[in-house]
Amino acid sequence: MQEQKLYGRRDGAVGHLVFNNPAKLNAVSLDMWASFVSILKDFEADPAIRCLVVSGAGGKAFVSGADISKFESERADAEAQVRYDAISKEGYEGLYNFSKPTIARIDGYCIGGGMNLAACCDLRYCNAGARFGVPAARLGLGYGFLRIERLSRIVGLPRAMEFLFTAKQYSAQEAYDMGLVHGVAAEGELDAMVEGITGAIAQNAPLTIALAKAAAREIAKPESQQDHARLERMAEACFDSADFKEGRRAFMEKRRPIFKGK
Repeated sequence: MQEQKLYGRRDGAVGHLVFNNPAKLNAVSLDMWASFVSILKDFEADPAIRCLVVSGAGGKAFVSGADISKFESERADAEAQVRYDAISKEGYEGLYNFSKPTIARIDGYCIGGGMNLAACCDLRYCNAGARFGVPAARLGLGYGFLRIERLSRIVGLPRAMEFLFTAKQYSAQEAYDMGLVHGVAAEGELDAMVEGITGAIAQNAPLTIALAKAAAREIAKPESQQDHARLERMAEACFDSADFKEGRRAFMEKRRPIFKGK
């Protein structure tokens, strides 16, 4: 049986989406994008999932970008590129708009499409040996507006332009200093760092977290398109929830609350 190049698994309240193409540093092909979209939808529909971790297998790369060996069969001309862009865009947008917190666990190279995936996540953590870059200018690829905008929103436009103009790679420490990643783990400690974050998220109130994520997405929109009324409704739902009552009781009783997202 052929090993899946991309798979999902559940660990309690945490969903894991794993790129499993280590022989090619987890480079992504069209069929992997199709699986990515399908798994995302399954996790989105599962109320037991409180957060999602995106990672790469093999210990050498998060995602190294598109599978260049597939370019002749999948992206040889403009028409083929349109097909590829449609499914990859559905993947990026599905991750960016995923309603629960998303974490990029970056072990090794995070290049090209890997940078796009990481930028679509809410939080990013890496090991000390991680490397970051956007080599589009060395391949003649065109980077669309949303990809540049998301990177710019995280690291600032001047730094994003340096990424794109020079195609250089940056170290984990440089990525942390520019705000691209939230934390850098020593070798062998990345899983513990990520598990600490997912554990905290899974224990906290899902409705409150959903509101925070929804607000973050609204903030990223032009002010004229922001749906403040929706956010107010979500805030009211928090105050009307059983979780709010549980939080108050737990505080008074000096115990850890058990939130159910209701």
